[in-house]
Amino acid sequence: MSATSISPADQLAAIGWARQDLYEFARWMFWRRKGYRWQRARHHRILCDALMRVFRGECKRLIINMPPRYSKTELAVVNFIAWALGQAPDAEFIHTSYSAPLAIHNSANIRELVQHEAYADIFPDLQLSSHAQHHWKTTAGGVMYATGAGGAITGFGAGKHREGFGGAIIVDDPHKADEARSDVIRQGVIDWFQNTLESRKNSPQMPIIVIMQRLHERDLAGWLLAGGNGEVWEHLCLPVWNDDGTPLWPEKHDAETLQRMEEVAPYTFAGQYRQQPAPPQGGVIKPERIEVIDALPAQRIEWLRGWDLAASPKGDYTVGAKLGCLPDGRYLIADMVRVRCGPEERDAMLLATAKRDGYAVRISLPQDPGQAGKTQVRYLTRALAGYTVQCSPESGDKFTRATPLAAQINVGNVLMLRAAWNDALINEMRLFPNGNHDDQIDALARAFSGLIGANTGMLDWIRAQSRRD
Repeated sequence: MSATSISPADQLAAIGWARQDLYEFARWMFWRRKGYRWQRARHHRILCDALMRVFRGECKRLIINMPPRYSKTELAVVNFIAWALGQAPDAEFIHTSYSAPLAIHNSANIRELVQHEAYADIFPDLQLSSHAQHHWKTTAGGVMYATGAGGAITGFGAGKHREGFGGAIIVDDPHKADEARSDVIRQGVIDWFQNTLESRKNSPQMPIIVIMQRLHERDLAGWLLAGGNGEVWEHLCLPVWNDDGTPLWPEKHDAETLQRMEEVAPYTFAGQYRQQPAPPQGGVIKPERIEVIDALPAQRIEWLRGWDLAASPKGDYTVGAKLGCLPDGRYLIADMVRVRCGPEERDAMLLATAKRDGYAVRISLPQDPGQAGKTQVRYLTRALAGYTVQCSPESGDKFTRATPLAAQINVGNVLMLRAAWNDALINEMRLFPNGNHDDQIDALARAFSGLIGANTGMLDWIRAQSRRD
């Protein structure tokens, strides 16, 4: 069916609905531009209704989490900005994404949409005064500016300082998926949002919309929802599975397809499709495969406590993980010390923990790069005189360092002594490497590395003594 095959009365009705409602606008414009019907789903209406609330001033801060390729950019960026400009031709928008070319591509799609003949039927008064891809204007003073996350936004602002809708900042996929594991890159996006993008508001009442798939517990959405910028955000979360276990968009991904996708890549599926930073049963590390025991086995065990030292009392924890190697080749997590404290308290705690462990428990300390790191380990080694202390720099990223231990956990080769610290450790494992904290895993990875690198003859002696006993 083509647009010319429906009656003039029906066309006028469709144009009227499109003028009043974003969802109807998207339906009509899709048909007029593509020549066939839009394959709609229930979540499309939910998304459009949330955006309409932003336009009406009922919501000033909105986070939308939904799967990739589920029409989030088409509706929340391209169609919403085009429709809102038709309603308020002087509105000022800033649109960002993880890369400038992607944001500029979206901007070009908006410009193309507002120049379509079908758009003129709905909003005949909107006219463009410039035609650049990343920065264009309307004759009424409206502005569309597109840039990548981290880019400069000099001389541009968003939103009119007046009553009624005057524009918005719209952030779409601020993190690149394969860079979200990097603490530095991820924090750089948050810093840019806080220090650069938010300063572009022409009015405190101007709305901000963040649209993204979840990639890390402390990605931009997670940081904002936890109160990172001090504001309360409305949250529209649309995971690929509905609450009743049915697919969100069955015409796109049926239940069988979704199950297969999750089995093949549970880690990726959890963030991008479930909108959870990690799979419910764990991604890289599967803590449900750790056997929890109530008492230490009556065997000779080689012990090592690995430490992860925080640089300051804020943020990360200082953690000491006591890990043992059993004669049969299994490993036992027996104790976890985890505190936030200053350097003096930290050093006193290291000594107190060593005294409690006894001289049979070896100690492994990380050595930070540079002279300061060498000075620190010399001081700590002297303070721990009498104990077996080994120091070494960290090699590789956190993910790489944790992989050998994760492999042992995932095949059921690791035990854990039941204690109050179990829940915090299991939660950290389940979220790794997408969680806020990974200090316990860092400490365990160091302990594991120290154990598997231990003198082979000593391990053989322990196992031989166990067999004799």
